[in-house]
Amino acid sequence: MADKKIIAVVGATGTQGGGLVRAILGDSSGAFAVRALTRDVDSEKAQELAKLGAEVVKADLDSGPSLRAAFDGAFGAFCVTFFFEHFVPEKELVQTAAMAQAAQQAGLKHVVWSTYEDSRKFVPLTDDRMPTLMEKYKVPQFDAKAEANKAFSQYGVPVTYMLTSFYWENLIFGMGPKKGADGRLELTLPMGDKRLAGIAAEDIGRCAFCIFRAGFDLLGKTVGVAGDHMTGAQMAVALSKEMGQEVAYNPLTPEAYRKLGFPGAEEFGNMFQFMQEFESEFCAARNLDSARALNPSLQTFGGWLSKNKDRIPLT
Repeated sequence: MADKKIIAVVGATGTQGGGLVRAILGDSSGAFAVRALTRDVDSEKAQELAKLGAEVVKADLDSGPSLRAAFDGAFGAFCVTFFFEHFVPEKELVQTAAMAQAAQQAGLKHVVWSTYEDSRKFVPLTDDRMPTLMEKYKVPQFDAKAEANKAFSQYGVPVTYMLTSFYWENLIFGMGPKKGADGRLELTLPMGDKRLAGIAAEDIGRCAFCIFRAGFDLLGKTVGVAGDHMTGAQMAVALSKEMGQEVAYNPLTPEAYRKLGFPGAEEFGNMFQFMQEFESEFCAARNLDSARALNPSLQTFGGWLSKNKDRIPLT
């Protein structure tokens, strides 16, 4: 491993980090090695990564010293935060600063930071077309990550900012087709007739690996990744084909979506409204040709669906 470039992966047992770990382990060139960071090295997922050949190391985003130790001796790191574990934007800012400081202290040569746009640059807090949440955010998970970008520049960390997209796995975990009042299956998305930039979660990690493999040309740049741009109606057609039964598209309004009452409904309602109203800008930042030039193996929605249709519950 001494002659390999070690990539320390935050959230290695999660969706994005797990994709990167597997991409590195599956790389035939053998130029990179992976250090999987996790809070619980004894978990089933952590042990699975160890069996695959990853170096598994205990680290916690709330512990700067543990991050510093985990980054030590590495060439680069993949950094990500986990908003939906706590729903606290300020926690994301603190955790990102801890990662940036640890990266600077460890002398990392390349960090890939998983982030989003700041929706407040498009919809100011004074703009009442979208409710302000937690007093100072429009889309908290987007805004906090975008605000946290500055931590890497403040600590002088060589970084590539990777803009991610809507996970298609959300269809597996609660957002898939459901039976309406008439018993027909409906895909409910508050996107109107606008396109949604989406991606297979594991492909995010694979794109991160492509950024590392590209070398230093992408340092300081923002790279958007998506596997497809699909309207809700197009997604419903694809689901109907794969599921063998009709799935109708239900273009619920963001206002109605915010009132659904599940944890994070307001956050998601604002997120979809932002992506709908600024479809051109959001999709342009995730240009499909550019994304595939970076990672030719990116899955389309149809390709992902054909592999994962059996995982989508129809309720």
